[in-house]
Amino acid sequence: MTLSQAETFSGAAGRTAATPRRTTGWRRWRFALGLLLPVGLAVVWELAVRGGLAQGRLLPPPSRIAETLYALARSGELAPHIAATLQRIAAGFALGVVAGTALGALSGASGLARAIVDPTLQGLRAIPSIAWVPLFILWLGIFEASKVTLIAVGVFFPVYLGTLGAVMAVDRKIIEVGQVFLFSGPTMVRRILLPAILPHYVTALRAGLGLGWMFVVAAEFMGASEGLGYLLLDGQQLGKPDQIVAAILVFAVLGKTTDTLLLTLTRPLLKGYDLDA
Repeated sequence: MTLSQAETFSGAAGRTAATPRRTTGWRRWRFALGLLLPVGLAVVWELAVRGGLAQGRLLPPPSRIAETLYALARSGELAPHIAATLQRIAAGFALGVVAGTALGALSGASGLARAIVDPTLQGLRAIPSIAWVPLFILWLGIFEASKVTLIAVGVFFPVYLGTLGAVMAVDRKIIEVGQVFLFSGPTMVRRILLPAILPHYVTALRAGLGLGWMFVVAAEFMGASEGLGYLLLDGQQLGKPDQIVAAILVFAVLGKTTDTLLLTLTRPLLKGYDLDA
């Protein structure tokens, strides 16, 4: 087997979880099709409220939610909340990815490390996010450290599991090919292992990012004075369902935007794959 054949084989090893690349025409329509369901539901609910079929008191119509978002943005209140949440997500995601990747790669490459580390991590993974809150407050206080740590915990487990599974799924034959060509450790990782695990790893990053957005809500309930989670709590305490739904919609838009950004940044590394969802 030649070196080029080995690299082709290593790339093929990671394609089991990837979907076939869709046509360019389908790509053009995918964004519009993705908007069809939420926009359709919004229109139906707006018409139901305006037609008197529903009160819209606990679930406000889209027009009222849009007015709330506009008022928050115009007053300058919305931007600081979004910025605070994004900063926490960025810091927590970075910490969770680094820790999850390191331990996942170690456990995947070493049976001894897996036997020592994995049972404990699997037990910790079953702990609900809210259960960490009092402990982190006790250890780290109610300021940014506890919030970022909680988000990092949420990101860590999907990244750890995805990296572990990706490393363990690498075909040993391609590693033997690298050994035949006398690849050094860094060269083996760059030329053989990374092409094989990248599709699975990017999927793990997406899962970690999604869970990070879920954990940030619990994090911002811990005495935060700004952030989208604070807007949720403030809306609940003051009886403002329009503010609650508005904050939820902003969460959805930011979550989808960051997921798309992650895919865009990693797409050059995943030629031949289509991980869009």
